[in-house]
Amino acid sequence: MSSAASPLASRRLVILDRDGVINEDSDNYIKSLAEWQPIPGSIDAIVRLSKAGFTIAVATNQSGINRGLFDLDELEAMHARFTDLVMDQGGEIAGIFYCPHTPEENCNCRKPKSGLIDAIERALCVSAKHVPIIGDTLRDLEAGVKKRCVPILVKTGKGERTLQKLRDEPQHPLADVAVFDNLAAAADYLIAHHA
Repeated sequence: MSSAASPLASRRLVILDRDGVINEDSDNYIKSLAEWQPIPGSIDAIVRLSKAGFTIAVATNQSGINRGLFDLDELEAMHARFTDLVMDQGGEIAGIFYCPHTPEENCNCRKPKSGLIDAIERALCVSAKHVPIIGDTLRDLEAGVKKRCVPILVKTGKGERTLQKLRDEPQHPLADVAVFDNLAAAADYLIAHHA
């Protein structure tokens, strides 16, 4: 499922997780517009990526919908606020793609499966191969690896916990993933090396 998608196939794609990368995360879910708070520097980072020629797509698990914690109107309000903040500074979001399902539903779109990335490819008429995917959990990155994306871990949200897991498992396939303090630092790197 998606909201606000528009084709921008001529630009370089970057895929972002939402909670813990763009906005503050919570183990109790982000359930309302009032709880949706951008991580300092994240909106500016997205605007800078957009202005540098990147297409920004968001891929986010939002099982709180099917858990009954919030409804689609509330989710759309959060995404409208996010999109407005980016647009107000001259940036653009190509699409926000979300999975409303719980793990028990065993859907194809819940990360670490790659269905959301498949949807991004279809909606934007691009390939995700070699595209940066930025997340704070292993499931974010694993979804990208399945599509041959380039995984990037940020330390915000659950990122520090994820990094510790990788340190505890030096043979993990993602053990040598690129790590940045936050989305702003990752954006600096992408703009410097890939724009």
